[in-house]
Amino acid sequence: MTDIVSQYRTTVNSAGWTGKFERGRLRFDGRDRISFLQALVSNDVTALEQGRGVYAVYLTPQGRMLADLRLYERGDHLIADVPAREAAPLAQRFDGLIFTEDVRVTDVSATLGQLAVVGGGAAAAIARAFGLDVESVRALPLLSHLRARDAFVARTDDAEVPSFDVFVDSAADGSAGRSVVTGLETAGAVPVFEDVLEALRIEAGRPAFGRDMTAETIPLEAGLLDRAISTTKGCYVGQEVIVRVLHRGGGRVVKRLVKLVFTSALDVEPAAGSALFDGDRSVGILTSVAFSPSRDRYVALGYVHRDAAEVGRTVTVAGTEGPAAEVVGFAG
Repeated sequence: MTDIVSQYRTTVNSAGWTGKFERGRLRFDGRDRISFLQALVSNDVTALEQGRGVYAVYLTPQGRMLADLRLYERGDHLIADVPAREAAPLAQRFDGLIFTEDVRVTDVSATLGQLAVVGGGAAAAIARAFGLDVESVRALPLLSHLRARDAFVARTDDAEVPSFDVFVDSAADGSAGRSVVTGLETAGAVPVFEDVLEALRIEAGRPAFGRDMTAETIPLEAGLLDRAISTTKGCYVGQEVIVRVLHRGGGRVVKRLVKLVFTSALDVEPAAGSALFDGDRSVGILTSVAFSPSRDRYVALGYVHRDAAEVGRTVTVAGTEGPAAEVVGFAG
């Protein structure tokens, strides 16, 4: 725990880096790549210009999630950052939907690496490592990106402190990736445990696919309306379900993903997958848990029934006698 606390403080005040092995990458080539994706994913892709990005979800016709995607328009191609386990199936699925369109999709997870750089000094570390203007890095709008030698740097919202993803072409011998890491560490970024980034993610209320979002999740339950869904674009897969919930149901869903902070110090980390109770009534499930050094408490994300999804409400884990956690906000 001491190492995590030290790394957390260093990351927040300076900069930390880690590999994003939980994410994969797809590359879309061809003049129709934008219009092709526009008809499939939930956000407005047609507004993308070179150097810009957008967050979206790809749904089944029943409105359940197949994946979340960050789409980066690179000028002559588009990169989609997707869940690693879904990269190959998604590439195959997209390829099967190409008919007369000029589109080619390739799983480039093995040849395009991805690192996260997070912290108060992240922009400065990236600027020093790549010879960029630090103010240009700091001023990057969300999901906008800059070319950086053989890499590109994108602004993300993975944490409440500044966060960036670095995408680097991976040579067969791994030399390009090692060179980027060396440059970042020389510039002051330190390697950090995944637990540190997990704590920052949960504090920010950002759901992760495979943990807080699955093939059974409707994106509105995970709070993704503002981030991932355009309410003005044309048709996309699963739109009818989303529109029905928003307009006929007033946006009400049965459960909501909430941010939780445990009300007392605990010796044992609460287990993801544990049931959440409101009194003697089971109202949901814990999905992600991490220790937060800034709060000196465990923090978590979990789904609770809409009747209990209220800031200030207290729920307990695994029964009425389990540890208590307060709802402090909503994820999304």
